[in-house]
Amino acid sequence: MNLVIVLLILAAVAAVALIALYNLLVQKRQMTDNGWADIDVQLKRRADLIPQLVATVQGYAAHERKLFEEVVEKRNAAMAAGDDPAARGAAESALSRPVAKMIAVAENYPELKASGNFLELQTALAETEDKIEMARRFYNGAVRELNTLVQSFPVNMLAGALGFKARDYFEIETADKAAPVIDMDPMGAGA
Repeated sequence: MNLVIVLLILAAVAAVALIALYNLLVQKRQMTDNGWADIDVQLKRRADLIPQLVATVQGYAAHERKLFEEVVEKRNAAMAAGDDPAARGAAESALSRPVAKMIAVAENYPELKASGNFLELQTALAETEDKIEMARRFYNGAVRELNTLVQSFPVNMLAGALGFKARDYFEIETADKAAPVIDMDPMGAGA
């Protein structure tokens, strides 16, 4: 009789532990999903700002058509990259480069730089880049916690069977890293 009670107590403890581990895994997965949703919202916001920025700069620098086409092409590729963090990060990094070039082109046009519409778009884009960075940090922190839990013993023995797996981090080059250095003085006198 005592053996039966001990076995029942052990079974109850094991069940409670399994439920606690499962709930912890669900919590970490939800935080990761929430983090990705935040990134997705900010990336879509940036993608919505880019056509407005292109249209504004295009009015002043119509001869930069190839650059504008590249921006539109990279934006479409970024929008089509989906929810895979590695693919989305690569596509967003590729988009950052021509957007940075386009902003650098705007530096050649004093009327454009002084345009209220351009300044608003540039400010909105900079704010969005900051929000993307904050969302990326939150997401990558949530991924780190989930991955640590999923890969730790004894959870790793149960996680796969329960449908939990490690996630990829979201890495993206920011536009300021991709911005070209432009020498505005052809004689080099300012250097």
